[in-house]
Amino acid sequence: MALAPPSPTSTALVTGASSGIGADLARELAKRGHGVTLVARREARLTELAAELHKAHGVRAEVVGLDLTDADARGGLPGTVAERGLTVDILVNNAGFSTTGPVHKSDRQREMAMIRTDVEAVVDLCSIFVPGMVERGRGAVVNVASTAAFQPLPGQAGYGGSKAFVLSYTRALRAEVRAAATGVTVTALCPGPVKTEFAESAGFTEEESESSLPKFMWVPAAEVARLAVVGMEQGKAVVIPGFANRVGAGFARTAPQQALAAFLARQHPALR
Repeated sequence: MALAPPSPTSTALVTGASSGIGADLARELAKRGHGVTLVARREARLTELAAELHKAHGVRAEVVGLDLTDADARGGLPGTVAERGLTVDILVNNAGFSTTGPVHKSDRQREMAMIRTDVEAVVDLCSIFVPGMVERGRGAVVNVASTAAFQPLPGQAGYGGSKAFVLSYTRALRAEVRAAATGVTVTALCPGPVKTEFAESAGFTEEESESSLPKFMWVPAAEVARLAVVGMEQGKAVVIPGFANRVGAGFARTAPQQALAAFLARQHPALR
């Protein structure tokens, strides 16, 4: 098993835990007896989830309300966790969002906030918490990328580029900790389309979101979370939930990138 056994002083820190895949990842970990530290901006939602997990599974569920785009707030996380007598043995970098539309019409502030959340926070939290895992000789990291990582994504150029970075970074980090025989495992989760609040926050209508990709490619958030935790337990490098999404990712890796990008630019709802 790649996951360390639960203990009263260890926790799984899950970012973006207030809804969607993040909340379901926390549920899956709590179901296995792991205490969780839930991190997101919407503290009221985190508090509700923490109460749910403690009642259902008897685990210690901590809440930390903060904005992950704020580097100083992220930097305070180790102290907050330590003050509560906990060590982070599982790190789940799930928080993220997407902008939509062509780059020449983009909002600079929104684009930079996306990069700070989707890229900078992932690197920062790994830099903060992985050293302690290595020192203790145990730990697991899952960084949430996307099937968008496998090809250019016109209409969501910054998001696709961010997720390509997360996938590459995660693979490199995994190789480092394995080469040094640290006892730490690192997994990239690459979901395809999932019904969450993600599409709405990106600016898609429900109709645009559901029509953008075939129904057989959609995987429920709870199933994505279950497969992610199973992948962590098995020490997998990359988890792509759904057979159709695995096929699509394989095709995207081998298809001529210029032609694929041109095709996707014609199909993306934000570019029509």
